[in-house]
Amino acid sequence: MSEIKVNKISPRTNCGTVTLGDSGDTITIPAGATITNSGTANGFGASGAISWQTAVKTGDFTAVSNEGYFVNTSGGSDITVTLPSSPSAGNVVAIKDYARTFGTNKVTMARNGSNMDGVAADTVLETSGLSVTFVFMDSTKGWSFITEDITSSAGASFVQATGGTVATVCTDFKIHTFTGPGTFCVSSAGNSAGSNSVEYIVVAGGGGGGANRGGGGGAGGFRFASPTLSPATYPAKPLAAPANIPVSVAAFPITVGAGGTAGNPPTTDAGQGADSVFSTITSAGGGRAGRANTNSPGANGGSGGGAADDDGAGGTGGTGNTPSVSPAQGTNGAPAPAALGGGGGGGGLSAGSCGPNPNGGGAGGAGGGFPTAFGTSGESCGSFYYFAGGGGGGGRDNANGTPGAGGVGGGGPGGTGAPGCGPQKAGTAATANTGGGGGGGGNNGGPCKGAAGGSGIVIIRYKFQ
Repeated sequence: MSEIKVNKISPRTNCGTVTLGDSGDTITIPAGATITNSGTANGFGASGAISWQTAVKTGDFTAVSNEGYFVNTSGGSDITVTLPSSPSAGNVVAIKDYARTFGTNKVTMARNGSNMDGVAADTVLETSGLSVTFVFMDSTKGWSFITEDITSSAGASFVQATGGTVATVCTDFKIHTFTGPGTFCVSSAGNSAGSNSVEYIVVAGGGGGGANRGGGGGAGGFRFASPTLSPATYPAKPLAAPANIPVSVAAFPITVGAGGTAGNPPTTDAGQGADSVFSTITSAGGGRAGRANTNSPGANGGSGGGAADDDGAGGTGGTGNTPSVSPAQGTNGAPAPAALGGGGGGGGLSAGSCGPNPNGGGAGGAGGGFPTAFGTSGESCGSFYYFAGGGGGGGRDNANGTPGAGGVGGGGPGGTGAPGCGPQKAGTAATANTGGGGGGGGNNGGPCKGAAGGSGIVIIRYKFQ
């Protein structure tokens, strides 16, 4: 075998062509040898190789065969990528969703005269996180996918879900608010490097207010876990559960409890609030309030209902946190000592109060507050949203029979004991979707009706990016 040793082979003319061997020859590269390409390689059987362009594309552009592009649509506009004209079989173009925003602002792959999988139509990319490679097959089929990947992230993976009313807060968090029955559908369970659990607020329906100097309804059970929220001293924080709920790819039914019905004179008792449920968390409905003459004690529940004064004999308030959970889901309703108005219903964070002498109704207990970043539902109070306030008790029998105030968090005020029984003498209904207790009715010259408790709410929050 002959051997030629040279440092460089050049064509005879400038910018000419050097040919190694003839058609049919075999050129052997021995083991251990390295070929370094400092220019462009063509015809080496690697027409499907991708050369990724490092400049991120943020607007419309025309792709070049065998190049890959990072495309960023987070600026708020759709982007059109025009495929190469007159492509050859084996040419490829790759696209990667740089900011995982194709689901919000799409990319249109303009075919530029070639078919797409045999159809004369452009292809739209509108799946967040998508990576896709197109290959040109021939003039009949044109461009088609050879790879398609919608993995949510490399390394860190995050919870993805649908259901309820969805909003983005604090840049990287989503909240799902349910004000009625629904389903929280998890499509990605995430991982520990990203997120794999959810925070929650689960508030049951509040109890109804009692008639005839009746007690205030107890707030619906109030359970939540929100350890990532700040500030750490916000009003509900002391009762936060120690851990979030891990999730799997599944459908989680959501139950939102209705508020208890109003007590009506002379013989209709108020209704108990209904439970709210998410996953392993059940919050108990608020206890109904007592009414005078019969059934004067308040009922047990998430928070206890306030008692009614039974013709001077007094009554006992209902017991909160029934059934018992830890941290507690509510507090006790107030008793109604002789010659006072109805006792206030228990709230999520504090118990109901007895009425002031003479004849006044007791205030409902306070509920808990969350920073507005957790959700946009509930009763606003300053920079927080509050839930689960107890209903105020009704006043007794004369001009001094002042109504009990509703507890912050949607609790309805009680009715007054001033003469007559117009609308102002009846209890006031609790605010919807707060789980507040209904206000108790007053009495002077005739018994006045209580008011309905507020429906509950379920809010779910998680990190999604």
